[in-house]
Amino acid sequence: MGEILIVLLPALILVAVLWGFATALRPRDSGISDAERYQQDLAMRSAEHYASQVRAATAARARVTATTRPSQNEQQQSQQEGHARAAQEAQASPGHYGYLALPGGQLNPQLFQQLQSMARNGQKIQAIKLLRQATHSDLATAKKYVDRL
Repeated sequence: MGEILIVLLPALILVAVLWGFATALRPRDSGISDAERYQQDLAMRSAEHYASQVRAATAARARVTATTRPSQNEQQQSQQEGHARAAQEAQASPGHYGYLALPGGQLNPQLFQQLQSMARNGQKIQAIKLLRQATHSDLATAKKYVDRL
């Protein structure tokens, strides 16, 4: 019987050591219950659904904007045409004071100096009126121009 113990004891020790290593190397449970795993999955799906809804709404808004508003190039072209038309009208019929807007949208230097002195002397309304008569510009444009003088 002593021979059996001599053979079995090291074998049992070897089995115990191997079992210990296997247990130590086995992947451990993350500690998350099935309910918590379900909640995480649900939260992830909800976030994905929300992101897809935002993408769809953004695409729909872009389509609506593209069909209802002219493109920036078209707006720029129409503005350039309007400025060119206003410059031609100003050259064809000068204002009451005989001032002309020069090509390229610049003012006659004499008109510019008069507008500048009127603006500095507190006569902004008269300067705006003079600018509108000379260039046939709208009120908002003339006011912005005089305010910047």
